[in-house]
Amino acid sequence: MDKYIPMRSFMQHFFEDETTAAKAAEIGQAMLVARSLRLSEIAAKMRGGSAASYKRIQRFLREVDPRAMLWRLFCEQAEYVIGDPTEIERPQAWKTAYVGTLKDGKTRGFWMLLLATPYRGRAIPCGLLTYSSRTIAAGLSSRNTNHVRAFAELKDLLGERPLVLDREFSYLELLLNLVEEGVNFVIRLNQGSHTPKFWDAEGKEVVLSLSPGEKVIHPAVWYKGKVCLSLIGVWKKGLAEPLWVMTNLEPERAWQMYLSRMKIEETFRDLKGLLGMTRLMNKRQENMEKMVAMLLLIYAIALLLGENLRDRLYGEIFQPQESVDVLPHKTGKKWRRYSGLFILLKQKWWLPARQWQSIVKEALASFAAIVRPTVLTYV
Repeated sequence: MDKYIPMRSFMQHFFEDETTAAKAAEIGQAMLVARSLRLSEIAAKMRGGSAASYKRIQRFLREVDPRAMLWRLFCEQAEYVIGDPTEIERPQAWKTAYVGTLKDGKTRGFWMLLLATPYRGRAIPCGLLTYSSRTIAAGLSSRNTNHVRAFAELKDLLGERPLVLDREFSYLELLLNLVEEGVNFVIRLNQGSHTPKFWDAEGKEVVLSLSPGEKVIHPAVWYKGKVCLSLIGVWKKGLAEPLWVMTNLEPERAWQMYLSRMKIEETFRDLKGLLGMTRLMNKRQENMEKMVAMLLLIYAIALLLGENLRDRLYGEIFQPQESVDVLPHKTGKKWRRYSGLFILLKQKWWLPARQWQSIVKEALASFAAIVRPTVLTYV
């Protein structure tokens, strides 16, 4: 059967205005077909002539800011929030103001800091921020300033949920800010050439030492003598070095959360490999971020559909439980081998119309529960 996705039904839950929802649905459907962020390629997949469609996309970007609305994808049931940057290469963009050089100092591009909540081996994006060496220099800011700004926007949604971050965020300025704002954190320690020092409550230096296969916990130690936290280190056999995680939570719980951080890496892989996130040519940073936000919204919709489809084709049908990150109990090799998004977009499959409609209905209900969560009231 045709993989028909009622995009407008999803957009009506996301956008309050019916007209805006209809415009977003048309653009979103074309993005999913084109699998690209280039406006010309998206316009070619829309109804009518390409020139007229191109102008409709531009008008939409002027009227709507999907970046601000992306926070509606924050899942209230999530146990934690993942933050991670990824590099977006733009090797030919010599004259684009927001494109600088990446970590290697040669390749042209910029960074996208993505905030997301975990969902069954992947992550549902809920916020983004982009920056580059050029925008940092022009704004007289820093990478650290951009990190703090991104997390400040998330603070009201976090509550007691911790931020789970990789070693790029292992620096004193951010830790002091998180402690001051009362944010829980799980951060991998950066063990570069200048590993920070820790002291215990008695002022003795804590030596970060363990053997392959060993696990060590150091509770209540002081990071550079200024932030009190706990350390947990694990050296898995087969790895070249141990992995240390800093947290203000119970160490074992924090360790399990950090192991789930790879969900966002899989999401980056899907966004770049399956949806063409790197295929963009916007000259203005604002329009680029709006288009990326639209793609993240489309990704969330396709992810929900794909996961339901994966269960129907290759595994036990998923029954919603307290945690949206719960996986089916019985799964076959194909269920474990392929992501739902890959099955939806790349594989050839057939289902009776009634079964596909059931999958869409379940995905639509899950999407509505995320963007319009039930608010408890007391009488």
